[in-house]
Amino acid sequence: MNKTTLIHKARAYCEQRGARFTPLREKVYEILVSKHGPMGAYELLDSLKETESSAKPATVYRALDFLLDFGLIHRLESTNAFVACYHFGCNHPVQFLICDSCGDVAEIQSEGLKDTLDSQAQQHGFKVSKQTIEAHGLCADCQKTEAQSDLESVNEC
Repeated sequence: MNKTTLIHKARAYCEQRGARFTPLREKVYEILVSKHGPMGAYELLDSLKETESSAKPATVYRALDFLLDFGLIHRLESTNAFVACYHFGCNHPVQFLICDSCGDVAEIQSEGLKDTLDSQAQQHGFKVSKQTIEAHGLCADCQKTEAQSDLESVNEC
């Protein structure tokens, strides 16, 4: 889905729920969608200031709170960053693969993982209301780069 379509969908989603997708909220969401990766609040603020010179940290945090509440973005707890959600409007388990080298983030959905977690939680008398799992490692590109670097190091010896 392209950026324009996604933003129109987000606006309609908010309006259907009686919430205002203000120009500022839209801009913050647009920045995250355009980034295709995680951004911290102050990085968002710097990007926002390019068009909204009077933007302050509180401005960004209020917009992020709104976007989080409506499921339009996710917060990566381990890196204190935010990423756009491309399939909002449904309650879905969230798992992230986070590359520790380049910072790339892939959102995956493993129903098997969710089912296993729910089953184990139920055995303990616990009901899961929200699930987010963050796995850190190396993406395929960084693994290739690392393997090539290791090979070059061996050849130098």
